[in-house]
Amino acid sequence: MSQGELINGVINSAARLDKALAEVTPLSRERIKALISDRKVEVDGKVATSPSARVQAGSSFSVHIPPPDDPQAHPQDIPLNVVYEDAHLIVVDKPAGMVVHPAAGNPDGTLVNALLHHCRGQLSGIGGVARPGIVHRIDKDTSGLLVVAKSDVAHEGLARQFADHSLERAYLAVCNGHPVPPAGTVDERIGRSDANRKKMAVLPRDSSRGKHAVTHYKTIERLNGCALIECRLETGRTHQVRVHLASIGHALLGDPVYGRANAQIRPILKELGFERQALHAAVLGFEHPVNGNFLQFRSELPADMRELIDQMGHSNR
Repeated sequence: MSQGELINGVINSAARLDKALAEVTPLSRERIKALISDRKVEVDGKVATSPSARVQAGSSFSVHIPPPDDPQAHPQDIPLNVVYEDAHLIVVDKPAGMVVHPAAGNPDGTLVNALLHHCRGQLSGIGGVARPGIVHRIDKDTSGLLVVAKSDVAHEGLARQFADHSLERAYLAVCNGHPVPPAGTVDERIGRSDANRKKMAVLPRDSSRGKHAVTHYKTIERLNGCALIECRLETGRTHQVRVHLASIGHALLGDPVYGRANAQIRPILKELGFERQALHAAVLGFEHPVNGNFLQFRSELPADMRELIDQMGHSNR
C-alpha cells in the first residue's frame, strides 16, 4: 500500500476502533490513532474522533491516507564506508543505527541521504524519489554490507538476483543459548504477526499469508550462555534471521522485539551498553549486473559485537 490512498472496508469484530481497524488494514494502531486525530477516518459515513470508541462488526469504514509532505530525499554530507564503487553500483558497510531510507519518523540522516551526497544524485530512479537506488535493505540496528544501484540497468539486474535468490548473503549473529543441533535449517513461512502487527512471526506452513523463508545456520563458537552463529539466507524476508532464530528458541542477544536475554546475560549487556540485535551482514556476493563478473565482499565484525563476543567468551558470570 502506498500513501495518498483511500482504504475502504468492513470491520470484522466488535472492539475499540483503533484495534478493529488494525485487524483489517495494513496500518498499525499508532498510525490509525494519528489518522483519527487528523480526522482522516470515517465509520458508517461519520468522521471518527476517538480511537477508543467501540465499533460493531459489519460497520463500514474509510481511511484517508494523505500523501507525504515531501517524499524527496535530500543530499546530506554523512560519512560512508564505501567497500566498492563503479559507474553502475556501490557497496557500502552500514553502521548499526543508520536507517536505510527516509520514512515517517526518520526524514533524514539516512543512508539514502548520504548516498545522494556521495554519488552527486547519480542513483537509479526505479525505487522512486524516496528510495533512489535501494534494491534491498537491512534493519536500522543491523550492521553490514548493502549494495545500491547507481544505474537503472544495475537496479533491474540486481532485483532479478534478489527475486531468484541467487545472491550470496551470510550474517554473523550472537544468539541466546546453544542451538541443538549446532547446525541446521529453519524453513518456515514469515508474515505479519496476528498478535502485534508491528512484528513479524512464523506462520503455519499451509497459511495463505506471509512468504516462504529459509535460513541455514551453523554454530561458529560456543560462548557462555550464548553462541556465535553464521546464518545464510535463501530468501530475504523482513526480520528473517531474527524471527527464525527466535522461533527455535535462540533469539538474538540485544533484540528488543523478538527476544530477551537470560538472567545471566542481561547484566553483561547492560554493562556493555549493548542495545541492538547482535546481527551483522558479513558476506555479500552477486553477479555484476552489467559485466557479469562475480563479486564477493566481506565485512569484519564491528567493535561492539567483537567486545560482546569477547566478554561472553571470557565471562565467568
